[in-house]
Amino acid sequence: MIFPPKIIFEDEDILIIDKPPNLVVDRSETQKEETLEDWLADHSLKVKLDRMGIVHRLDKDTSGLLAVGKTQQAFDNLQAQFRERKTKKEYLALVHGLVEKGGRVEGAIERNPRNREKFAVLPTGKEAVTEYEPMERLQLAGNRLQDIFSDYNKIQMRRLGTLHYSLFTLVACRPLTGRTHQIRVHLKYIAHPIVADEKYVGRKMYRLDRRWCPRQFLHAKRLGFYHPGSGKWVEFESPLPADLKKSLGYLTEYGL
Repeated sequence: MIFPPKIIFEDEDILIIDKPPNLVVDRSETQKEETLEDWLADHSLKVKLDRMGIVHRLDKDTSGLLAVGKTQQAFDNLQAQFRERKTKKEYLALVHGLVEKGGRVEGAIERNPRNREKFAVLPTGKEAVTEYEPMERLQLAGNRLQDIFSDYNKIQMRRLGTLHYSLFTLVACRPLTGRTHQIRVHLKYIAHPIVADEKYVGRKMYRLDRRWCPRQFLHAKRLGFYHPGSGKWVEFESPLPADLKKSLGYLTEYGL
């Protein structure tokens, strides 16, 4: 494993991991690279649980906090808290366009019948709810835009202007349910797809984004729940990783 996960907290009941990007969480028949589940199998877990105790998932390119139950009781307790919406999850996402105010997306999600690798908001899907709040409205200022697209001619640069490509918002997202690709699908649904999200931002926009952002800009920043042993509320936080910090450094406050 090139980038082993960082352990944020560990006791006899739980393990809190800061997952790096490019690490798949679950084993599968098609997955040839080492997964988080493989890494946990080598870690000092005394009890071999289903999915090695991994309570919830993060997509391969999403970084941030994951909870692992080290005992069957802890695993069952945490799964019940996630199911009953007793946990607190907060993600940071950089999205296209200016998000003027916070809101709530209530859009049922299921696998996209036209592309089985994607998900979509469809009336026949499972209930999915995401709250979001703009943190910073940002822009790729003229000189940065010129640097990133230095090979573009005047016509191509004008097309970027027509696309309003230089405008972005850093958004805090709080998913109240846990559907696959939920935040990514919901943000696309409200016309603010995540920067460099290969599946949902669109092919043309993805190529533009990858010039300055190495992966989808989505990070699981905060995780809170009732400790399955003590019953006390615990909360953990993960700083924005270096690769996303670098991408954010290209941007300045909108309007300056």
